[in-house]
Amino acid sequence: MSKANLFEALGQYLSALPAGFADIPEARKAILRRLSGYLREEAQAGRKAQLTVICTHNSRRSHMGQLWAAAAAAWYGMEVESYSGGTEATAFHPNAVAALQRAGFEISRKADGKNPVYEARYSENGPALEAFSKRFDDDVNPGRHFAAIMVCSEADEACPFVPGAALRLSLPFEDPKRADGAPEEQQAYDEACRLIAREFCYAMELATKQ
Repeated sequence: MSKANLFEALGQYLSALPAGFADIPEARKAILRRLSGYLREEAQAGRKAQLTVICTHNSRRSHMGQLWAAAAAAWYGMEVESYSGGTEATAFHPNAVAALQRAGFEISRKADGKNPVYEARYSENGPALEAFSKRFDDDVNPGRHFAAIMVCSEADEACPFVPGAALRLSLPFEDPKRADGAPEEQQAYDEACRLIAREFCYAMELATKQ
């Protein structure tokens, strides 16, 4: 898939992110270099890299990470399968859904209930990604030879060992949940969305250059 195949708004969003790569703290860049190394090694071995993005409730940051990993991989021409999970299941939060839609993803509800199932797309012809809250070891997620990316401190502490993971990285982001119901709610979610997108794009771009 070429860059031109992504939805126009999403392509514009991704195009603007490299300008902020210099603002990523060096300590986080070191972690992202490990991720890019894993991506590159999998590509050289002729395998699709598998990424499982993990936070406590699989409701906000882990879903953002899963969808941005998928879109960034398509943008940079990487063969990647992305997943998400939590240490417990709740629901994909509507505020996180809305932030991803504002960034350019097309997301529709596929099934209702306390834990709705959504379908997300980053391009007209690309795959539909099913998104719902689940544990990281759910049957829909890979059980072996994947990179586990811990995007919240609580999940990082709760899961010092992720069974089956070939690589485990601690990459926490601030939880936009702190702003739920506050005037700055949308701003907090959009900022979390942008920061997560930027770091996954940094890792993908680096993997294609080395």
